[in-house]
Amino acid sequence: MAALTWDQVGERLFETGVDRGVLYLPDTPGASVDAVAWDDLTTVTESPGGADSNPQYADNIKYLNLISAEEFGATIEAFTYPDEFAECDGTAVPTPGVSVGQQGRRLFGLCYRTRLGNDLEGVDYGYRIHLVYGCQAAPSEKAYGTISDSPEAIAFSWDVTTTPVPVANLKPTALIVIDSTVVDDAALDALETALYGGAAADPRLPPPDEVIDMMTPAGP
Repeated sequence: MAALTWDQVGERLFETGVDRGVLYLPDTPGASVDAVAWDDLTTVTESPGGADSNPQYADNIKYLNLISAEEFGATIEAFTYPDEFAECDGTAVPTPGVSVGQQGRRLFGLCYRTRLGNDLEGVDYGYRIHLVYGCQAAPSEKAYGTISDSPEAIAFSWDVTTTPVPVANLKPTALIVIDSTVVDDAALDALETALYGGAAADPRLPPPDEVIDMMTPAGP
């Protein structure tokens, strides 16, 4: 048996950054019918919730712990947002240049990438693709301030809740993360072509089962 070791060269890993944001707008059955690049993301904060402990007692002792269902939420921050996101933010556009607030909020999907680094290759070591399903944005503040001698761009922020989608042989989920340093390169290329589009395909957000099938190595 081998002894444990720490701080090996090439194994000092870290995760940083957020880029390649994509907004997906689904139709009623849930298939993405439109996708648009979200260029101006600054932060995506993943905020899991639930999974609360509910202890049960018997015979004057703690008998077991029942755990409530886990939920996934997030906070999106950006300098601006695609025009298509207006429907998700409760805004209707009855005619170009006119926005009407306090309307229904459309569900959406989201994709973004974070960079993986290590002590040898820096942030070029790899990346993780985050796929978020069944998103709905809550109303949010927009603070407009005067221009001064220290101007700053307005930062928009949205709290997002999710509704999990089915996954075969697993519990429903709203989040899938793909690690480029682990999955097969050809499978990753196929997934990125689906997510970002290509010469022969429009971009779309594949359902979890399809993503898992893409990433699963073929049998011998």
